[in-house]
This record gives sequence, C-alpha cells and structure tokens, in this order.
Amino acid sequence: MIVVLLNVYLVLLFLLVKLHIVRFNAFWKISPFIVFLLLLVGLFIPMGWGAPQGSAVVVRNSVAIVPDVAGEVIDVPVAANAPLKANDVLFRIDPVPYDAQVKAIEAQLKLSATRLAQMTQLFEREAGRGFDVEQRQAEVDQLKAQLEGAQWNRDKTTVRAPGDGYVTNVALRKGARVEVTFKYLPGQVFTGKVETVLQAIANGQVQTSGLAVQSKGIEAAPFVARIKLDDTALADSLPAGSTGTAAIFTDRVRAAHIIRKVLLRQIAITNYVNPF
Repeated sequence: MIVVLLNVYLVLLFLLVKLHIVRFNAFWKISPFIVFLLLLVGLFIPMGWGAPQGSAVVVRNSVAIVPDVAGEVIDVPVAANAPLKANDVLFRIDPVPYDAQVKAIEAQLKLSATRLAQMTQLFEREAGRGFDVEQRQAEVDQLKAQLEGAQWNRDKTTVRAPGDGYVTNVALRKGARVEVTFKYLPGQVFTGKVETVLQAIANGQVQTSGLAVQSKGIEAAPFVARIKLDDTALADSLPAGSTGTAAIFTDRVRAAHIIRKVLLRQIAITNYVNPF
C-alpha cells in the first residue's frame, strides 16, 4: 500500500511539473523521500499497532482412531469426508480369534462351576474339605474375570465413532472486531470477533532432553489469536486448513483503520489471481 500511495504522489508530481504548476527544484526532487518517511512514520508504523494484520487458518479438532485390539480389518463401512454420528461403525476387525477365546474360557468356567457345586455338596455333607471349596471358588472367580476381559476384547473389534464429525483421513483401506479474507473465497471479506489469545504455541514448548537448546529453538514468534466469525454457517462450511489473512481493529490509531480495510480488500481481490 505504501508503494501505491508513493506512486500516486509521483504521478501527481509529474503532472504538476509538466503543467508548469510547480518548478522542479531541489525541494521537489527530494519530496518523494519526505513523503515516504511521512507515510512510514506517520501512518504505516502506527497502523501496525492499531490495526495489526496476519495470516489466518481454519482449524478443526481431530481425533486419531486407534483400535484397542489387534487383528485383520475385515470391513470399513465409512467414506472419507462423509458426515458421521456418534457410535457409527468406523471399521471392524476379524472377531474369530476373540470369539474362540471367549468360548474357551466359557467352557473352562462351566467345568469349574460344576466342580465347585460338587465340592460344595461334599462339604455340606461333611465329606469334603472347606479348602477345596475355596480353591474352586477362586478358580471360578478368576475365570469370570478372564471372561469379562475376553468379551471386552471381542466387543472392541468393532470400532465406533467417539462423536459426531467426519472421517478426513481413512488410513485403512474476547471482543475486538476482526475482518478476515480466505483464499478459499476470493474477493470476499468477513467479520468476526477475537475469542481468545492462545497462551502457548509450539515455540514456547520445552521438552526434557539431554541435548542443549539450539539457537533456532529460541526465536521471536507472534501471538496466536482465536477468531469467531459472525457468520456461523460460513464457519461450519470452511474446510479445515483453509488459509487467509486477518486484520484486528483495536481502539487505537483509528485513523489508520481505513487503510488497513483497503489493504485487506486488495488481498481479497488478488486471491482471484493467486489463490494458493
């Protein structure tokens, strides 16, 4: 924008000189540099404080689905980017090994329960030992616990959606006004509000390591703000990962806000030419 304004001044100066309205003396020769400094110090630097501008990106919460049991996948009934409801089936793992484990434990439990009943009858008739009854009872309790675990494993062969949403990657078979433009929707500018400023970004993370801190790990980074668009339907329809440019209009340097609005709309229009 500063280049545009400076070029406009140069054109006007050229016309004034050609029409002999002004004399092209030393003052007018250095006047473009003076105008450049005035624009930079008086307008564009304050505008960076009163109406900052930066990149915008659409994000969505995502959950990596990992099965609790291992096995061969036999069915994947979902389609990529198709809407899902909570508890919809995502994929199924072959349950045969887990069915066999359940049946084996059920057979052992049946036998142990029979022996427990026999030992109990003998003990009640004073023909058996109480220790044998306790031992058989422990076996039955242990097998019941194993059966619960085996049944849980068998149930987990069917993996379901934890909530409403979309499958995007099937790997098996508070207050300041905001304007934003997305490359996905060139030529359009949308309004919103800053919901919050994130308290942590990747540059602020420190992980336990035996390595010394690298210099590139300590660098200045801008803050990250979360924006809520006024048009909720548009917010829901934007694909995750959509990028663009956002400008925040604060209560400071209000005279520069109009320039920032013009700049943002210029970017929105140029997105027709350079959408990537």
